[in-house]
Amino acid sequence: MPVTVVIGSQWGDEGKGKIVDLLSQDVDIVARYQGGANAGHTICWGDKTFVLHLVPSGIFHEGVTCVIGNGVVLDPVALLEEIRMIRSLGYEVEGRLLISHNAHLIMPYHRKLEEARERFRDADAIGTTGRGIGPAYMDKFARTGIRVVDLLDRDVLRKKLKQAIEEKNAILREVYKAEALDVDAIIEEYVEFDKLIDPYVTDTAEYLNRALREGKHILAEGAQGSLLDVDFGTYPYVTSSHPTVGGCCTGLGIPPTAITRIIGIVKAYCTRVGNGPFPTEQDNEIGERLREVGHEYGATTGRPRRCGWLDLVALRYSSMINGFTELAITKLDVLTGFEELPVCTRYRYDGKVSQRFPSEAQTLEKVEPLYEVLPGWHEDITGASRLEDLPEAARRYLEFIARFTGVDISLISTGPKREQTIWNGRAVIPASA
Repeated sequence: MPVTVVIGSQWGDEGKGKIVDLLSQDVDIVARYQGGANAGHTICWGDKTFVLHLVPSGIFHEGVTCVIGNGVVLDPVALLEEIRMIRSLGYEVEGRLLISHNAHLIMPYHRKLEEARERFRDADAIGTTGRGIGPAYMDKFARTGIRVVDLLDRDVLRKKLKQAIEEKNAILREVYKAEALDVDAIIEEYVEFDKLIDPYVTDTAEYLNRALREGKHILAEGAQGSLLDVDFGTYPYVTSSHPTVGGCCTGLGIPPTAITRIIGIVKAYCTRVGNGPFPTEQDNEIGERLREVGHEYGATTGRPRRCGWLDLVALRYSSMINGFTELAITKLDVLTGFEELPVCTRYRYDGKVSQRFPSEAQTLEKVEPLYEVLPGWHEDITGASRLEDLPEAARRYLEFIARFTGVDISLISTGPKREQTIWNGRAVIPASA
């Protein structure tokens, strides 16, 4: 059976949580492959709304096993709080949640370092969530990180932590003039954490590959969005991992040949949290309207998101580097009421017009977006569940996206709840329409 990968195609916050929750009813395993507790995946059904940060969005489907892969960096406090929340709702976690023994841990000094560095950068700050994600990945690639497997041996843990904390304390004291950390207190905290997560820890790469051999269907879930990829995003205003499809293989330990379906999640307009270039941003009444109608505030931090028109140059770039086999359009209902809907199809830079997306921030900050203007609609489409329920202008908007990207649209979200979806298991809007 195939591996399906769900990927954010923009700057994150595209509504991946809802889509993963929907697709989870037809799979055996949902696996998270990168990022940390800086991601917030919102799921709504009935009158309930839940935000997951680390546990995969398939946890609310009985019979689905959820995997946190080696590519994720784990915040112990966030993970335990999330497990308690899920249990309080009546869902069993033990036996259904597996955590890679090779996943790296976020330590208290990672959060302190990130906060100190952002203050130090001041006007040039990246605009991180302050959750310690970046410093944890830095230690991973500097080969000084603490992994889940290190918790098994108290002596090994003490040795590694003592060395790491002595170095971090020197940086905090001498460079950032911040308070030092207590080695023994941190060791005790993480030894207790090990006792609590021990039932969940296993070799998840071996588990997933065995599942593939047994014909099970795996749904792989990324965090953030493609334009925040550390290699292919708007560097340096990016996350510290690979939300793109390549991150799925390295973050779970599965072969690329197992992936047969790659779904790009596309918000019907664009948003961005934090700093960095955003060509179609509307820092005006339009942007404010999109923010308020779309409830565009970070699920993890509560920060207001920057809002703007749909950027198809950026979307086609995301499709190119990920190889999307289909698109899922979210928040189409938010666009109701606009007389016109400008869609960016080209950039002008240095007197030249191009459809190339320059991921280098210094260039992208200077491009002028060129728009094609499509007609809007006034009919309320919230909760529409059939394509025929959409006004003609909304259908034309979707057809324009499919034709421009050359990728079929297989799912359209018309509200935050599970049932507010146009979806029939095949192309709703073919690219050739």
